[in-house]
Amino acid sequence: MKLTVFNGSPRGKKSNTTILLEHFLKGFMETDGNSYELVYVAINRDVGKLVEMFKDANNIILAFPLYTDCMPGIVKSFIDSLKSLCGKQNNPSIGFLVQSGFPEAYHSRFVERYLEKLAKRLNCQYIGCIVKGGIEGIRVMPHFMTKKIFNSFYELGKAYGKSGKFEQMLLNKLAKPEHLSALTRLFYSFGKLIGLVNNYWDKQLKENNAFEKRFDKPYMR
Repeated sequence: MKLTVFNGSPRGKKSNTTILLEHFLKGFMETDGNSYELVYVAINRDVGKLVEMFKDANNIILAFPLYTDCMPGIVKSFIDSLKSLCGKQNNPSIGFLVQSGFPEAYHSRFVERYLEKLAKRLNCQYIGCIVKGGIEGIRVMPHFMTKKIFNSFYELGKAYGKSGKFEQMLLNKLAKPEHLSALTRLFYSFGKLIGLVNNYWDKQLKENNAFEKRFDKPYMR
């Protein structure tokens, strides 16, 4: 199987998305004859080339982090550039990976619905969407905290490499928790009151000179 992977993280090669893909692709390559090409959307800004790569691919996975409730701007722009391919015959099969810092999978379900509709508009065979929350920070977590997650991505990639499909049982297992427990929600409510919950994200925004723009809505019309 030939696979083209579009990594849509603005962090590019230093992203959490990249780390998850590494383990998925390691499993994917366990099947003889499989090969892949990995493309970083944030690095390759030649839109025409990206569209051609999409058009010429046999199988595609588009991976990106959830930004609030949707995708990063560079991913939205990439998707918009595919308009000319809508409804065409022989478009590739497509699957998605959406990861986020939110602990609940539920946060990603809305963009998952959009992605399924996108596949239909492009006339691509939709193979599913990998949803995983609680990913922010895995780059610095000790091995014992990430081993289970990385193994799950490896197994999912291995199954996909054999069948060309995402195994639903593995998707369901990986997505947990779908919703936080009442006790965990209470803990987060307390953390919000004392300013603990937003401290990390506010620090990230300030370091990237984006704190004052945190409520911007560039795609609202």
